[in-house]
Amino acid sequence: MANLNITLHLLVCLAGAHGAAAQATPKAKPEADRRAIVQVLTTQTAAWNRGDIPGFMQGYWQSDSLVFIGRKGPTYGWQPTLANYQKNYPDAATMGQLDFGGLRVSLLAPGAAQVVGRWHLARPAALGDLQGYFLLVMRQINGKWVVVADHTNSSQ
Repeated sequence: MANLNITLHLLVCLAGAHGAAAQATPKAKPEADRRAIVQVLTTQTAAWNRGDIPGFMQGYWQSDSLVFIGRKGPTYGWQPTLANYQKNYPDAATMGQLDFGGLRVSLLAPGAAQVVGRWHLARPAALGDLQGYFLLVMRQINGKWVVVADHTNSSQ
């Protein structure tokens, strides 16, 4: 657990170093921040479920410093992450219907949070459902909460 906390701290510091110039220090407002973070995920789910991967990606930091860690290892940058999603989910059937559950939002510092949760894709029987867990590091950049680091795994 100590290693996870150190890793998250380093990710938050790295993300802050890249985004600090464009970001004013937000004032602490825990409940409003939690609601805003959950709203980002709700908006992403709606975009995914209508087959809109670019819309889904609006919840991510549009930066070369974004990191997505999946089963094939890390991907750096917003554009390569978008390309991976488009390659792996080329049509609505493959995308399925997404839902998130078991969300646990923890505010780490003003303008920084982590979210742990479960994801599930309901897909046609021929493709089979997918599911797993994720850990997101989110930052408030230019007044908007965005995912700056995403570690997602699949239990398949």
